Amino acid sequence: MNQNFYRNLIAGVDDGFGRRLVRFLLLLISAAYKIAVGLRNFCYDKHLLRMVDVGAPVISVGNITTGGTGKTPLVIWLCRFLERRPLRCAVLTRGYRVAGAGFADEPVILARSCPGAKIVVNPDRVEAARKIASESGADVLVMDDGFQHRRLKRDLDIVAVDATCPFGYGRVLPAGLLREPVKALRRADAVVITRYDQVTTEQVRRLQKQIEQIAPQMVIAKAVHKHLCAKAAKGRTLSISELKEKVIFAFCGVGNPDAFMNRLKEYGLNVVGSKVYSDHHDYSSEDISGIYDEARKRGADLILSTEKDWVKSSLLVPRDDDIIFAYLAVELEFIDGVDKIEALIDKVVGSDG
Repeated sequence: MNQNFYRNLIAGVDDGFGRRLVRFLLLLISAAYKIAVGLRNFCYDKHLLRMVDVGAPVISVGNITTGGTGKTPLVIWLCRFLERRPLRCAVLTRGYRVAGAGFADEPVILARSCPGAKIVVNPDRVEAARKIASESGADVLVMDDGFQHRRLKRDLDIVAVDATCPFGYGRVLPAGLLREPVKALRRADAVVITRYDQVTTEQVRRLQKQIEQIAPQMVIAKAVHKHLCAKAAKGRTLSISELKEKVIFAFCGVGNPDAFMNRLKEYGLNVVGSKVYSDHHDYSSEDISGIYDEARKRGADLILSTEKDWVKSSLLVPRDDDIIFAYLAVELEFIDGVDKIEALIDKVVGSDG
């Protein structure tokens, strides 16, 4: 199902009879899913299902909604913070939807951004954690996308909440984007509100109040996605001011495509066309040829994507084409509460800073 169509469907953008019927059916499935998730969490809470302790500190970075919360930049920030302590860290990632060519966007980005960390791709995070803890001598394990993966015992749970769509339309999958009910945030030690600058101050205030009502003692921090430049092949970089001089065709296949497209508008870029794919889309040569054909028709001299999309599609780009293909580089920058997050981490890893 097309991602934009799905988001519009569950958001209730179209109130036609057919879509109302589909939403009703999704609610029925959602009710069953919610019961299953609740039963699983109950079993872990009551120790009917056992958490596995691998003998090394584990910090989980996750989210409560599916896709697009800014989790990967948060993992990168965490790894760099740990390396400055200095501590050896390993990242446990499931390698979601590895493409046929062997590329998985998030592990590749983590490896590029955190060369000092060991990136371990394994859907069985317990098996991976046991192996790394016994063989690599890592001081701390970072579990990517780990909030719902309760089998591996963790020492710290950090949850990224996207300010632009914090609670997935208030319904669990598939009627909404929530992976589990919002009250599950009580399990977390800290929440990082991402994309803080893409909503109003009042929206952030209301969101923070909601989180505090769910978990009164929650540590809450706020962060933005900072873009300094775009990067292309062979180490070429283009500043935001240089991007403003380009005619751009944009595309992405991420969990929150609106956040990416809206950011381009905020920067005042001349975007003459765009295309949105489903999250973690596996690009084919035909996809990239179609993107280049559309870019040429619209007179674009630059094609711009996210880093995740660039990683999975750059090798498919025509070699002799004059159109530049680049991605908008992003880093997480804390606006508020970073000292509280750092204190929680130091408590886990036993560092005095």
